[in-house]
This record gives sequence, structure tokens and C-alpha cells, in this order.
Amino acid sequence: MLTEKGENCVESKPAVRPFRIDIPQQTIDHILQRVRETRFPERLDATDWSYGANWDYMKELATYWTTRYDWRKTESRLNRFPQFVTQIEGFDIHFIHARGKGPRPMPLILTHGWPGSIVEFLEVIDPLTDPSRFGSSPEDAFDVVIPSLPGFGFSSKPKGKPVGPVTRACGIH
Repeated sequence: MLTEKGENCVESKPAVRPFRIDIPQQTIDHILQRVRETRFPERLDATDWSYGANWDYMKELATYWTTRYDWRKTESRLNRFPQFVTQIEGFDIHFIHARGKGPRPMPLILTHGWPGSIVEFLEVIDPLTDPSRFGSSPEDAFDVVIPSLPGFGFSSKPKGKPVGPVTRACGIH
């Protein structure tokens, strides 16, 4: 196979390993403590985002994360779906792979953008993989693959390598 620049890519079948999210409570507590201890800069007079992130918004966000966000609930929602990790171009890629319930499910890849995550797609997995449960035909089923982009979620961050068209051409088909 050739990349956009005419370079050869080595094709091989990387090992796909099952993955389950299980963050130790100590890690969660440590992160929450660090957010609670954040020293915010002096508040500027601007109420918009013209000088960077809005101070009030960031304070509200920190309060939400430390008092109302339920990581275990999100972890449980994610773990409802089959997850895997495979190595591509020297780094791990985490992904959900939910198989369709129909006679010939069509493959569908859903990718998030920056600064998103796979959590954005949790609500659509069931309707896409099992359309008959939602009043549609089983013929409309998809095999859904949702990767965590490199450097996001549980995918590793590329070190010293750009991630772009050449990487996608060589590693993610």
C-alpha cells in the first residue's frame, strides 16, 4: 500500500486486546483533590472569552467536576460496550466495537474531534447496532467502531510523530 507521498506502509495484523475501564479510586480522588486545590488567577474585568477562558465558566466547571460529576456512572456506561486496544504505528488505540444485530451489518466508524471523546457517541450505539429495538428494520444495523483518537481517552499519545493523513493511511483503514 502507498501513502499520499508514495511511501510504502508495512501491512500487518496488530493484536487486538480486550479492554475494560477500571480507574482506581485513589487516582480519581487525587485528580479531584488537584482540581479543588487549583489556584485561579485574578479575575479580569472582561466577562467574555476575549482574554482566554472565561473565569466564571472555569470556576463553575471546576465545581461541577468536584461536586456533581459521577465518574463511576460514566465508567459503567462506557463498560456496557465491548472495548479493545490495538497498536497502530507504535502507539495504542482504544476503541469500542459494538457489533450490529441484523443480517448484514454495515461497518461504521464514528470519530470524535478535539476536545471531544467517545462519550459523545454512547447514546447512538444501541440504535445503530440494534435498530429493531427502536422501531427500524434489522437490515439497517451497523457494526459500530468508535476509536479514541491518539492522545485522547485511553489511547496513547504519539511521541515525536505527527498524526495526520500519512498515519491514517498506514495504520487506520
